[in-house]
Amino acid sequence: MRGTSRLSLRGAQRRSNLDHRDRHGASPLAMTEAGLHGALTKRRPLAVAALLLALLAAGCRGRRHDDIITVRFWGFGREGEVVRELVPEFERLHPRIRVDVQQIPWTAAHEKLLTAYVGRTTPDVSQLGNTWIAELEALQALEPLDARLARSPAIPRADYFPGVWDSNVVDGTTWGVPWYVDTRLLFYRADLVAQAGVPWPPRSWSEWREAMRRIKALGGPDQYAILLPIDEWAQPVILGLQAGADLLAPGGVRGHFRDPRFRRAMAFYADLYASRLAPPLDASGLANLYQQFAEGYFAMVITGPWNLGEFRRRIPAEQQDLWATAPLPPPDADMPQPGASIAGGASLVLFRGAKNRDAAWQWIEYLSAPAQQARFYEATGDLPARRSAWPLTALARDPKAAPFLVQLGNAVPLPKVPEWERIATMLAERSEQVMRGGADLDHALAALDADADRVLEKRRWMLSRRASDPRAASGG
Repeated sequence: MRGTSRLSLRGAQRRSNLDHRDRHGASPLAMTEAGLHGALTKRRPLAVAALLLALLAAGCRGRRHDDIITVRFWGFGREGEVVRELVPEFERLHPRIRVDVQQIPWTAAHEKLLTAYVGRTTPDVSQLGNTWIAELEALQALEPLDARLARSPAIPRADYFPGVWDSNVVDGTTWGVPWYVDTRLLFYRADLVAQAGVPWPPRSWSEWREAMRRIKALGGPDQYAILLPIDEWAQPVILGLQAGADLLAPGGVRGHFRDPRFRRAMAFYADLYASRLAPPLDASGLANLYQQFAEGYFAMVITGPWNLGEFRRRIPAEQQDLWATAPLPPPDADMPQPGASIAGGASLVLFRGAKNRDAAWQWIEYLSAPAQQARFYEATGDLPARRSAWPLTALARDPKAAPFLVQLGNAVPLPKVPEWERIATMLAERSEQVMRGGADLDHALAALDADADRVLEKRRWMLSRRASDPRAASGG
């Protein structure tokens, strides 16, 4: 709020200095010649001097405000609130630039961005979920960043997690800079794993399943080894990525869920329910994740860094030593460790309609600095996108956060098509039908491919049009 109020005050002062008009419609600067002529003919030296001083002061004030550049930034949710704390230091380092932060709820962010694009009122810079980049790029709303990155030592690509960085690259062009990152791994009851007496962390699906089988045997029929909400798409997608599945055909033009690699992942996933290692619950059927985890209703859950703080707040203090985190295993022990997970997080993008691109880029560079990434983590809990920022934070001393650093080393981007979120919803629906026993796996995968093909029909048409008429790619 401080940034917004300060800018409003400056805007009012600038209007007073430069846009004031007398009753005849002339501004003070426009009155120079007439005023001086009148004063001289009436021989009023003091009046002339006073008028000259007033005009000089008005001119100086006008030039000072003309030198100020405003960068409009949109931040979403909690991040949009906290980022204001970073503005004063940036403005001290860049006295000619002011940052106007607008906070937008995540629930309204997507619609707000599209509305702004249609109305040509997009901000200069915005936070953007990395799965939205492909959609804004397809609309030609974003500014490509490769040329600026090549000139900027402040943003070295090598300091970022490869998969997260790649989520910002579409068709070989970089459209965003990772701001903070997330991925998913195992949160588990260390005491129950120890009682099971199995190798840990697991190095393959078979070791993982054996650990789950033994934990289930220890707990009895009303307790489970792992929670996998049956209506979520993330878990089957993660397993598919671990198996090397592409999810979509080359070019993102059709579904590729009948791929044997994805089928293997889905068969493993389905077995966890069939063997009663996971309860057949959807997200709404879970009473209280933290309480039921503490009670031992389930011993593992696949989730993200946002739950590091939640587990510390919601699990009783006397049980804080009983939980830990671990990277996910790959399908086979001879595959790279750890197994793959999703490359998530949010990025900083520069809009094509930005009025002050150089100043906006300086704001992106500032937010990308390791020191600012560390400050942002301490305020939000969002994991820094840059590896060099981690040692500057409490993450360096947190054994429960350390596995995220390992897991982010094998984080894989989701398909870079605007339609992905719709396809993911369909994947969750088809998956749930199989897990509840209402659909055969092969029929469900064939139906999912058909679903994806329908959703991607327009994309195929657009790509075909571009191929036959290159002008279509630029709207010509």
